[in-house]
Amino acid sequence: MSVSMPVPGNPAPSLDLELIIGAKWRLEDQSPDAFTMIVFYRGLHCPICKNFLNDLRGDYDAWLEKGVEVINVSMDPKEKAEQAHKDWGLDPIPMGFGLTEAQARDWGLYLSGARNDGEPEVFSEPGLAWVKPDGTLWMLEMSSTPFVRPDMKMLLSKVDFIREKDYPPRGTKAA
Repeated sequence: MSVSMPVPGNPAPSLDLELIIGAKWRLEDQSPDAFTMIVFYRGLHCPICKNFLNDLRGDYDAWLEKGVEVINVSMDPKEKAEQAHKDWGLDPIPMGFGLTEAQARDWGLYLSGARNDGEPEVFSEPGLAWVKPDGTLWMLEMSSTPFVRPDMKMLLSKVDFIREKDYPPRGTKAA
């Protein structure tokens, strides 16, 4: 099945999720100063996700200071998302769960199937999206493997530059 990738500079795909705290989260309701950053992670079964999200947690306050609201999202059910949030020490980053295959495809995420008993039958590979306050997709980074992730410290260091220069989204000529 072919998947079309969302194109930066266009409206971001919709995203409505449940949070582990029992609240609803809707992308269109977000109002960050700079960006909403959606961190798509593989799930509780992924030790690389644990390390990546733990590093992100270490800089969470700095992201907020730069005007970037963060949410971690996976296809895991609530119980596994709660366990990851607790065991990985991710509080207070909002944790969404139950991303559907259709939502993952809307965002252009790569999907994988279980290769052992510890993995879910279907799960998304990692991804990162930045959405402007007006709902425009500014940046999208997807990986087909758990081993490739963006340099979050470098991205954090560029938020002010992007805002000050009104740096445009790139990749807008995608098919």
